[in-house]
Amino acid sequence: MRRFLLLAHRVPLDGNFTLNDLAGGAGRMDEVARTVSTAFTLSNDLRRDTTVTVLFLSAPAPKCRRIDLDGSRLRFLNPDERSTGALLKNALVRSSTSFEPIDASPGLKVAPADPQAVIEGFAALPDTIWLEESGAPLSEWKPGGTSFGAVVSDPFNATEEEQHLLEVRSVPRISVGPRSLRSSQVVDIVHNEFDRREAKARGASGPS
Repeated sequence: MRRFLLLAHRVPLDGNFTLNDLAGGAGRMDEVARTVSTAFTLSNDLRRDTTVTVLFLSAPAPKCRRIDLDGSRLRFLNPDERSTGALLKNALVRSSTSFEPIDASPGLKVAPADPQAVIEGFAALPDTIWLEESGAPLSEWKPGGTSFGAVVSDPFNATEEEQHLLEVRSVPRISVGPRSLRSSQVVDIVHNEFDRREAKARGASGPS
């Protein structure tokens, strides 16, 4: 299982934004949507072994929201950022007047969230890393098994509080390269690294 926690800092929590301005008034929902799409989409299928939690942080609890996407059950996700943005926007709108979890579409659940609890809970899972520019090289990091979790921020850096929550859990900082990349690119590189590792492991264990 591959788990991603995406920290989204400026998206309006009530979904009150236009799909025509995802990069502006929507608080960089363009990159949030692109990251979600990248995490799941293959050429002609979805990654069924992947989950993504988007933690929307533009206001504190109880207004804070989380959207959980499960690749094993996910439907209606397309590769383009506009339709993915619409899927996430719809979930936020439906949740804006509710304090109960809502199954907004197959494989997509939206609920109120305590940011500290979400980050601490994710960080406590085995083989969790923090994707950050100043970290150790991804190629050198080896999880204990085939599953891992990764925390990635949207175009805005993690806050001091978020960094502290990860540091006290001793979540290792891991970097995918020396340049500052978009969140979606980072997720793509992580997938590619572990796709290659899995393919190599299958080849090594296959018939000679």
